[in-house]
Amino acid sequence: MCDYTRSMVLELKLRKIGNSVGLVLPKEALAHLNADEGDTVMLSEKPGGFNMQASNSDFAKAMSVFEDLSKRYRNTLQELAK
Repeated sequence: MCDYTRSMVLELKLRKIGNSVGLVLPKEALAHLNADEGDTVMLSEKPGGFNMQASNSDFAKAMSVFEDLSKRYRNTLQELAK
């Protein structure tokens, strides 16, 4: 079980992997994300930085629906945000 009252700060190096660049996550980060080799992680922008979390099909589906609705109702959402 992770202790969410303490924040985890890790310095990670970007590494060349074939023709791409990737991150190697230490086991502490994988445990915090509840992720393992082969899993998908989602990196999302938030005010002041980014958020990374392990993905599951429900989350990916919900994000897809949200993106569709936020595009369709962009003006309405902007008015509601005032």
